[in-house]
Amino acid sequence: MNFPENKMVYETELKEVPLLKRGKVRDLYDLGKNLLIVATDRISSFDFILPTPIPDKGKILTQISKFWFSFLKEIIPNHLITTDIKNLPDKLKPYKDTLYLRFMVTEKCEVIPFECVVRGYISGSAWKEYQKDKTVCGITLPEGLTESEKLKEPIFTPATKAESGHDENVGFEYMKDKLGHELSERIRTISLKLYKKASEYALTKGIIIADTKFEFGLNKESSLILIDEALTPDSSRFWPKDEYSPGKPQKSFDKQYVRDYLNSLDWEKIYPAPGLPEKIVSMTRKKYLNALKRITGKGLE
Repeated sequence: MNFPENKMVYETELKEVPLLKRGKVRDLYDLGKNLLIVATDRISSFDFILPTPIPDKGKILTQISKFWFSFLKEIIPNHLITTDIKNLPDKLKPYKDTLYLRFMVTEKCEVIPFECVVRGYISGSAWKEYQKDKTVCGITLPEGLTESEKLKEPIFTPATKAESGHDENVGFEYMKDKLGHELSERIRTISLKLYKKASEYALTKGIIIADTKFEFGLNKESSLILIDEALTPDSSRFWPKDEYSPGKPQKSFDKQYVRDYLNSLDWEKIYPAPGLPEKIVSMTRKKYLNALKRITGKGLE
């Protein structure tokens, strides 16, 4: 299936407002008092931005985040101000076709420099670490766990935020040393509450949220808020509940499908990253759309 170019946004150029940063997926612009965050169709894996976009991916991520920000706002406020195209500044109206469904106007804040990861199941890097010494980020886990097994209780496993290269898993004590006891404890408590509420809801939609990462910031009133994205296929492991079978890797609604494809190649995880064939692109888009429809009950239109 060939996708028309107008369905894909690999990079944005909004000349009327200053570009602050291009992340792996999002382009951030300065609107003065607020930020404009544009989710592109870029996809990253193993800390490399791949040259092949996934059509509509940025729209899907934005709509999923929008849902979760609303669903979870009773636990903690978030940075989202609007996603309504009618609320764009007039100088950005010429870009409305590019920005439609893929932008958020948000509060500016001081970003907490940690990825706040909650794991309800043991998979990925946590499984690798557990196999070595039965711990994950300094937390000792029971003997005899199998890959993808549900943990007795979700665990909080922070990671440092890297501007480039790998985020590094760290212990909670390290986080407390950097942020202070009170703020760290609050972030951990809130992260676990967010995961519990979201994962319970997702189960009713046939999705297991195996793990996810949250990001937080301090707004101009120095209040803690949820920022960035929330519980998307980029920031989470989504498994189909009806196909869950512990003891092995799981099928997923997230970018693990892309990671698995890249692992099948003779690529040594060095620049440049390989492109993705059409079949992988199409199936990845389908998985992301499936997650959107299950979680929000809606498609893109």
